[in-house]
Amino acid sequence: MDRPKAPLAVLIVEDEALLAMDVEMMVEDAGHTVIGEATCMSEVEGLDPVRAPDIAFVDMQLADKSTGLEVCAYIQKRWTKTIIIFVTANPKKIPDDFAGAHGVIPKPFSRHGFMNALFYLQESVCRPPPNSALPGSFFASPHLAATW
Repeated sequence: MDRPKAPLAVLIVEDEALLAMDVEMMVEDAGHTVIGEATCMSEVEGLDPVRAPDIAFVDMQLADKSTGLEVCAYIQKRWTKTIIIFVTANPKKIPDDFAGAHGVIPKPFSRHGFMNALFYLQESVCRPPPNSALPGSFFASPHLAATW
């Protein structure tokens, strides 16, 4: 199987501008590239990145009354190999099967917690299985291990 290599291509779907900027900064500080940002489902549909995202960070409640679950389903169809991570203050709204997503980072999170989760995800995507311990800031779904 052909695995992506760092820097990873990252999609951010978040309707809170300051939080989106924070996530973008942390992604770039970790050496990765943000290839797209969106605040709602229609913006995700309008994206035309040069390459498919390796990882998508998706909030659950988005602008225009769209949801992270809708975005997750769309990403799964359009970019089938993308690792989808919900970033939400409402993890209880995520179905038990994670709607096919690969994990969740609960809000609020610290920079340290997000960076640890991102490093773990990089290992999971580029050279699975990861050598690092699962960080406390990240809850993996069974779908993540299935990509290894």
